[in-house]
Formats: sequence, C-alpha cells, structure tokens
Amino acid sequence: MLKKALENAVAKIIKRAVMAETNEIADTQAFSWPVRVYYEDTDAGGIVYYANYLKFCERARTEWLRSLGIDQDVWLDLQIGFVVRHVTLDLRAPARFNDALLVTVEPQRIRKASLECVQQIFNQQGELLCVAEVKAACVNLSTMKPVAIPGPILEVIRRGS
Repeated sequence: MLKKALENAVAKIIKRAVMAETNEIADTQAFSWPVRVYYEDTDAGGIVYYANYLKFCERARTEWLRSLGIDQDVWLDLQIGFVVRHVTLDLRAPARFNDALLVTVEPQRIRKASLECVQQIFNQQGELLCVAEVKAACVNLSTMKPVAIPGPILEVIRRGS
C-alpha cells in the first residue's frame, strides 16, 4: 500500500514537471456556471444576440477564477489583468428568452503571460449551443504591455485548485 502511494506521488511530481515544461494544465473537470437568458439578451428575432454569448463566457471565466481563490480586485491594485486578445465563436443553435444555460470553462494551455480556454454553452436540455476558444493575455493595465502571470496564480491555474 505504501509502495502504491509512493508511486502515485512520484507520478504526480513527474506530471507536474512535464506540465511546467509543456505549458499544460492539470486534467480537471470543466468549471460550470449557470446563466439565465433575460429579455435584454435577445434580439428582434427573440434569440440571444450573438455578442451576448461573449458576455456569458466572460462571467463564467470570472467565476472560475474566483472559485480558484484568485481575487481580481487584488490584480487591479497591482495594475495587472487578463485581457482577451483573440476569440472564436462557433454558434451551433440559438438560445432563447428565459432559457437556463450552463457555461463551462476548460483551460487548455497556460504560458508565462497568457491563457487559452475552451468554453461551451449548453441549454437546459444539454444541447450544445456555442463553443468559444478564448486567448487572454496578462497585461500591465497602465501600459497594456504583456507581463508575466504572478507565480502563485500561475501555479493555482496549472493545478486547477
């Protein structure tokens, strides 16, 4: 039993070392955040206006960071923050007024000053409505120049806890 525990511990250490070298993130379950579609989110056709899917994704990413204990208010004091530099949005089916949605966040890759996530939005029937691929850069908010993600935050994101 002790041998198995030791093997598991060594495997975790090796995996973390490999992740650090390859910029990978630990295999963790996707974070999920519920969102309700309000009338203000819809267009004249009664479906969610496409840009609002980006808002839903932003809220879920913010709550994901909060769930990891990463307080973005502290970042503001340090004059750093994540800014989205690239996003692709694949709209597969419409969401409608009053739908209960679930927005997921799955971090894919983290580098010294950037983070890549895949986000999915599902309706209450479990139908996939939208897939977003988001690349965010960590920047100095005064200069808007890239800066390194602070070490403790980098480690928390890599661990996923």
